[in-house]
Amino acid sequence: MSGWKQNHLTKRLNMNVPIIQAPMAGASTPAMAAAVSRGGGLGSLGVSLQSPDKTRDDCRAIHAETNGAYNINFFVHKEPVLDAARGEAMREQLKPYYDELGLGEVPEAKVSSEPFNEDHLAAVLDMMPPVVSFHFGLPRADLFKAVKDAGLFTISSATNVREAKALKAGGIDAIIAQGFEAGGHRGTFEEPYEDGWVGTMALVPQIVDAVDVPVIAAGGIMDGRGIAAALALGASAVQLGTAFLSTPESAIPQVHRELLLTAGEDETRLTHAFSGRPSRGIENRYIRETKGGEANFPDFPILNTMTGPLKKASAEAGLGDFVSLWAGQGLGMSRAMAAGELLDKLTAETDEVLGRLG
Repeated sequence: MSGWKQNHLTKRLNMNVPIIQAPMAGASTPAMAAAVSRGGGLGSLGVSLQSPDKTRDDCRAIHAETNGAYNINFFVHKEPVLDAARGEAMREQLKPYYDELGLGEVPEAKVSSEPFNEDHLAAVLDMMPPVVSFHFGLPRADLFKAVKDAGLFTISSATNVREAKALKAGGIDAIIAQGFEAGGHRGTFEEPYEDGWVGTMALVPQIVDAVDVPVIAAGGIMDGRGIAAALALGASAVQLGTAFLSTPESAIPQVHRELLLTAGEDETRLTHAFSGRPSRGIENRYIRETKGGEANFPDFPILNTMTGPLKKASAEAGLGDFVSLWAGQGLGMSRAMAAGELLDKLTAETDEVLGRLG
């Protein structure tokens, strides 16, 4: 049963199977992206939290390992506003945790990473990754035009039909339908956030019906059953993030890796408390104790500057208490195997499911 493996999108991107490994800034690595692309899927790398020069190096590393297509992902959030009062309130809120771990002073509130800008564009035009994707909408019109004019394929995420239509009107080449089950940062870019709380099964067919560009299903997909279901709903491809977190190529800390393989399926929660934007992860002490304190949270991504040392120290101590344990609702199906091996397994499982269905 191989008919599912090829369509307009896979042919355009020279993929053997319509399986995309999610970018996952801070967790994905060039080795992970290269392994997936080498296996015939689309490997991705989230580069929003690093310098353009590091992005250039990473693109070279991926390109050296595969001649397949790969995807570089950028955040396109609104410029954050520094609010001194909220910054100081957050420092006070974090101080007991810093004291507990012996970390000294809580860092000042400051902007630690920029949305897609001219420097990022220069890196993209230098390296020409075949696919450039965005999270939280579309970049500034002139920057987006430059990416399109270079002939690069563009993707962005929608969490409801209204956002999908806005992306299509903006000129995007393909849309990720990010269901409520998905781990990590919600791609929602239009208020209210709650309008993006739509499950994958309900979201994918509605977006497929609403736009005439390829739709990529994401959220809760962990095995061949999920892939077959997404394709049946009209998706041209699937994007899996949590499934690839437990591969050896992942950059996540050991405590995160262990929890992925032992946590129950009902243990993920949405939280703003690590970065300032809603993200899904395994519930831990920090998520529980900061619930209700949202009024103090600085704008995304300012809060990352303040929680970063806490996350690092907690991970190094082998404590999950203060680590951003991003994971989707399908984490109970996590498997520890190499990225390329997982891609092969997913392909074989999808063949088996679709073959059984006839």
